[in-house]
Amino acid sequence: MRAAVLGKPIEHSLSPVIHNAGYVAAGLADWTYTRHECDEPGLARFVDSLDETWAGLSLTMPLKEIALAVADEATPVAEAIGAANTLVLRGGRRLADNTDAPGIVDALAEVGMTEADEIAVLGAGGSARAALAAAAHLGATTVKVYARRREAIAELEPVASALGLRLVAKSWEEAVHVGGADLVIATVPKGVTDDLHPLWKPGAVLFDILYDPWPTPLAAEAERDGVQVLDGLALLLAQAVRQWTQFTGLDEAPVTAMREALYRAVPSRTNAETRPA
Repeated sequence: MRAAVLGKPIEHSLSPVIHNAGYVAAGLADWTYTRHECDEPGLARFVDSLDETWAGLSLTMPLKEIALAVADEATPVAEAIGAANTLVLRGGRRLADNTDAPGIVDALAEVGMTEADEIAVLGAGGSARAALAAAAHLGATTVKVYARRREAIAELEPVASALGLRLVAKSWEEAVHVGGADLVIATVPKGVTDDLHPLWKPGAVLFDILYDPWPTPLAAEAERDGVQVLDGLALLLAQAVRQWTQFTGLDEAPVTAMREALYRAVPSRTNAETRPA
């Protein structure tokens, strides 16, 4: 059986490391997971060319939105977010799903956070959509979104509405107050939060979706202040684990082996860092 990750650029994707480690640990000797560079116009052609040996596709940028157009059906979370990072291929049908949002929830559960009232999101791009879905799952009803462009926050309104959330738009200048939330999810590119120095409330959690380079200045300062910090590797692993079980049809994935393989593949990390976050 076969699976793969698609996107452009794709050569640096760590998904094959995670999925293939899972196949080896589970004894799935006839399974392979590869990477293929693919742009938006090419996705439909690629999917149409696949035969019954293909179990699924992982999708990264810029394919997450157009993935819904090539699917026969979509999960509620993918529909609400308006993006899918997963295509499950089974019985001639294509199911679009988004494992980024539940991946955030799974990673947080590993460090003991299963609900949060006050949630803040840094950034209003594509990853912020998954952050909003995670916030809804964690029980939040209102989410503060800090972004450099107010119009970008406005573009999240339909997503928030579909998830039953109320958005509170905040300027980037106000982001210094973000540490007052129970959970902060940073979805911005590297460098954007480097000059941000929040005052963190006791018990706060920071989920910074970056992982290279690590730690970011924001994460390093938060850890010094006693904040529980999760990085992008935690999300990369968690979303891949959900894809792995959907593709293989197995109830449980060999998470420990998949985590160890992932951390070994990141040069800046040591084996001692193969912890959930």
